[in-house]
Amino acid sequence: MAKKEMKFDADDGLIVGEVGPWATEKHERLRKYIQAAGPTRAKYVPPRGWATASYIELYSGAGRSLIAGTNRIIDGSALVAFRAGASSAMPFTDLHLSDLERVNSDAAAQRVKALGGAAQSYHGPADRAVDNVLRSLNPNGLHLAFLDPFSLGQLPFSIIEKMLKFRRMDMIIHVSLQDLQRNLDEYSRVGGTLDIFAPGWRDAVDVRQSMSALRAALIEYWLKSIRSLGTHPATGIPLIVGSKNQRLYWLVFLSSNPLGQKLWNDVQNLNRQGSLF
Repeated sequence: MAKKEMKFDADDGLIVGEVGPWATEKHERLRKYIQAAGPTRAKYVPPRGWATASYIELYSGAGRSLIAGTNRIIDGSALVAFRAGASSAMPFTDLHLSDLERVNSDAAAQRVKALGGAAQSYHGPADRAVDNVLRSLNPNGLHLAFLDPFSLGQLPFSIIEKMLKFRRMDMIIHVSLQDLQRNLDEYSRVGGTLDIFAPGWRDAVDVRQSMSALRAALIEYWLKSIRSLGTHPATGIPLIVGSKNQRLYWLVFLSSNPLGQKLWNDVQNLNRQGSLF
């Protein structure tokens, strides 16, 4: 298979990724939540607090992306998050950006630096990189993780388990409905993606039901597994659709703090779109 041609931003000479036009909706929700949560972060950072307020990505990309089929380059989630924090009541004290490819996470960190900030860069598979990221966090801090993998197979449940061992770890997770729809048969095989994404699902989900019902049951089992870790998915789980109204993915927000859930529910529904079920 031919290697995909690398593309670069003429403004800074660094690599760019490629995204669909719907990425801007995801980023808008991220931006609004970070700005709304600024006063909460301020409680943990000197002079009011004595800890930190961290931002984490395990699938950061390069920090800038080309919208597919256009010449338009936009900020990626890492830069959206940095700018949103900087314009809020309290910026993030530290950013931790990781990607499978070092060239991407390094580019994202360089772009944050160019904006006047600083970010630690990591690389490697997310289920390994997460250990290095977590070792760098203040256990008493307030943390926000944005997990934006391309597929369900890149989101092992073990990542969520590890991150939620931190007492104050809020998470926004991209869960690909399109991937689940296209690959359900393959993913449900023994040892397949679903065994990694939602371990134990076979003992809890009846596979003898319609595809739509099976998908819903799988996601509900995944959410229940998250609840068992002591945190709670917010009730607002927006469904993002494409330009042809195709169902693409959900954004799932997790927090053990009711205030975090309230803030998310206040900002998540941009266009009165559908939700999870």
